[in-house]
Amino acid sequence: RLRLAIQNARAENLPKDNIDRAIKKAAGGDAETYDAVRYEGYGPGGVAVIVEALTDNRNRTASNVRAQFSKFGGNLGETGSVAFMFLRAGEIVYPAAKATADAMLDAAIDCGADDVNSDAEGHTVTCAFESIGEVSSALAAKFGEAQSVKIVWKPQTLTPVDREKAESLMKLVDALDDDDDVQVVFSNADISEEIMAALNAE
Repeated sequence: RLRLAIQNARAENLPKDNIDRAIKKAAGGDAETYDAVRYEGYGPGGVAVIVEALTDNRNRTASNVRAQFSKFGGNLGETGSVAFMFLRAGEIVYPAAKATADAMLDAAIDCGADDVNSDAEGHTVTCAFESIGEVSSALAAKFGEAQSVKIVWKPQTLTPVDREKAESLMKLVDALDDDDDVQVVFSNADISEEIMAALNAE
């Protein structure tokens, strides 16, 4: 089954688009007026969703995010309403060619990481939120610069969704991503590979 901790709503380059957007905001000279905010709620099928945003108008952003949740069958909750279902963690990604799965696992554990998930695409190293600087530096010394280093909300439990709910969830994520204030969206949705393939084929 495909675990959708939705930074992969479209592709791995989604967060980079939003980072570029944040940099452009900061370049305006009044970067101190922007606040990092987090919204939490439930999407279609009872899926827990966390939205991170950078905004100069909290009321506008909250209103926009709430409207998208409502439009696609979800509801925005209070801060903390779903965060307890996730673990704040560091995530470091390397291309598969950088090392074998065993070599990456051994090195990551030696550096203080918690886990490594390796496949044909690459290696995803997970570590404690507080350790991401130390772990990423140690891995960089051994394997060179990582493909990405970021803080994520890692779901501790997953919520299976059928095709109809998965389609609505993806529309919600796309709509949120289209908001200039939204930086990244996470969820604990569990979507089967068959459903995801069908949705991508449409």
